Amino acid sequence: MLAQLKGKTVPIKLWARLEEVESGALDQLRNIASLPWVAHHVACMPDVHFGKGATVGSVVAMRGAVAPAAVGVDIGCGMAAVQTSLVADRLPDSLRELRLEIEEAIPVGFSQHDRPVHGDAPEKLKREARALMDRFGELTAKVQDLGGKAGKQLGTLGGGNHFIELCLDEAGRVWLMLHSGSRNIGKSLAEIHIARARHLAHNQVLPDRDLAVFLAGTPEMAEYRRDLYWAQEYARLNRAVMLWRYEEVLRRFFPDLTFGERVLCHHNYVAEETHFGEELVVTRKGAIRAGRGELGIIPGSMGTRSYIVRGLGCAESFESASHGAGRRMSRAKAKKTFSLEDLRAQTAGVECRKDGGVLDEIPGAYKDIDEVMKNQSDLVEIVATLKQILCVKG
Repeated sequence: MLAQLKGKTVPIKLWARLEEVESGALDQLRNIASLPWVAHHVACMPDVHFGKGATVGSVVAMRGAVAPAAVGVDIGCGMAAVQTSLVADRLPDSLRELRLEIEEAIPVGFSQHDRPVHGDAPEKLKREARALMDRFGELTAKVQDLGGKAGKQLGTLGGGNHFIELCLDEAGRVWLMLHSGSRNIGKSLAEIHIARARHLAHNQVLPDRDLAVFLAGTPEMAEYRRDLYWAQEYARLNRAVMLWRYEEVLRRFFPDLTFGERVLCHHNYVAEETHFGEELVVTRKGAIRAGRGELGIIPGSMGTRSYIVRGLGCAESFESASHGAGRRMSRAKAKKTFSLEDLRAQTAGVECRKDGGVLDEIPGAYKDIDEVMKNQSDLVEIVATLKQILCVKG
């Protein structure tokens, strides 16, 4: 921990230097720390930055309550990575053909599949997809017209900071890595419940109505938990389907390819956990769980390093760590600050788009991942350091 702030209800503990946290994010943290349901303290990760309602890079534990905005609108957003049997020497000089094949197999941006998970998909994935979509009718009535779209978006990347990468570790071994969430259905569910919470009587005097909460034992909490956990499962399965499709693309180029154990983690989610001897509702918005011995993924940006990490189980962080480098400027500011020439220079050696559509994702718009990792050396230990050589974005 690098700093601590006094809050109205609980203190704020930061794994970031105060002078590096923008004032808007500090105001948000103080607002969170003033809520009467917050337990012990608010934990602030080293990739902290301003977000809607709740700060990105915050971990909030509550007694008998949950704030949907402290999860974010991309419910269940997270990472997946797997080490392959492939080594760098076997890769072709140009990875462009491979990138185009990945983009053909996995829709990006607003695109979707022609039909839900089918065909030659592993039977396990098909069963999980059918079971998940069979429960769609249990969700809030306001999304019932989105079932077809949700089925076709299962196994798609989306846009923004979501990505699919091919990486090399220090020994030249090839890794697959991807970052995505619950697509349009997760966003729709989040926005419905955030709006619903704002109108509840107990939320009318909050310092920021975006921090509106649902209370345990109420119908609103029960409905939110039902939709939330469904969306978190959808996000996990979305990544699993994409990873399978990605592996199939690689096998077309390297038929003898094998894969190791997958590393999987959410970083926008809710979990019911025990901390400091209490059962609490923990929201991580831009943070991964880092319990002792647990593996996680902390990506940098499309031109820097990423890390496979093992949690150290730090109690003060609610056994959490950062979810990435974290933005140091908004997307609008990045587009005004940097040029396409800057983008090409900062992504040199990476097979990726280098056009205006991804300029806001330029590495310079993100914090220094090495500094972020240094600031959380008491939260995680590094298992593998990865450098991307191919990146797909929507």
